[in-house]
Amino acid sequence: MGKVSARVLRIVFHVFQGAVIGLGAVLPGISGGVLSVVFGVYKPLMEFLANPLARFKSHAPRLFPYIVGYVVGFMGIANLLAYFLEEHPDPSICLFVGLIAGMLPSLWKEAGLQGRSVKAFISMFTAMSVVFALLIWLRMASVEITPGFVWYLFCGFSLALSIIAPGMSFSALLMPLGLYAPFVDGIGHMAPEVLIPGGIGGVITIVCLSKAVNSLFETHYSQAFHGIVGIIIAATVMIVPFESISLFHREGLLNVFFLALGVFIAGVMDKMNHIEGCSPT
Repeated sequence: MGKVSARVLRIVFHVFQGAVIGLGAVLPGISGGVLSVVFGVYKPLMEFLANPLARFKSHAPRLFPYIVGYVVGFMGIANLLAYFLEEHPDPSICLFVGLIAGMLPSLWKEAGLQGRSVKAFISMFTAMSVVFALLIWLRMASVEITPGFVWYLFCGFSLALSIIAPGMSFSALLMPLGLYAPFVDGIGHMAPEVLIPGGIGGVITIVCLSKAVNSLFETHYSQAFHGIVGIIIAATVMIVPFESISLFHREGLLNVFFLALGVFIAGVMDKMNHIEGCSPT
């Protein structure tokens, strides 16, 4: 009975993690790919997407709870938390920043499982610099376009890219172009004119890039993982509301509290991930 309860608890926990990844995918400034790395599901997901038929039996059962949670988080709970992000953006973002920051020590340890060469550090700092430059450019851009089939294809590409390339928030790509709101609204209302091209763009991106990413991990694990750590650091730093974090006024203290809460939750999740049989890897 105890083993059954523990198994149910692990499944519920993985569904919850999947929901958080889904939330990270849809909320502005957050990356679902970053959170999938944080929760240890990124590598097995890439392995499955690269060879779905060959790895279906070994990977699908373990990934299914995450996929269910992702859909729930993206389609359902995200609408509620999007409200809090709009009404209370700084505490919400601080919670996510704390969550990611709290898992960085574990990610750093995993990145060094096969050693840390000079190439690994070059990879990390190069990836960090590229993401910093890209996100700063996107913040400075002010291009407005009219949504349509081709642009929704691009939206699907961006969404899939945010999963395959950790740190690449699809909202960061779409918001400067005026595509984020209509794309998310179309998904929420199950609009076929949005779902069809978005789905096509996402599937094409996953098919074309997942094999390359998985191959990169198999042949250059240390460089690839350190590159991801660099991406996560840059993407996280770019969303920190530094001007709203302070110990000298109530709002600033509230943000510090949520930042600390995120670190605490990350620590709890990290311990649960290391319970035997709980990790998807």
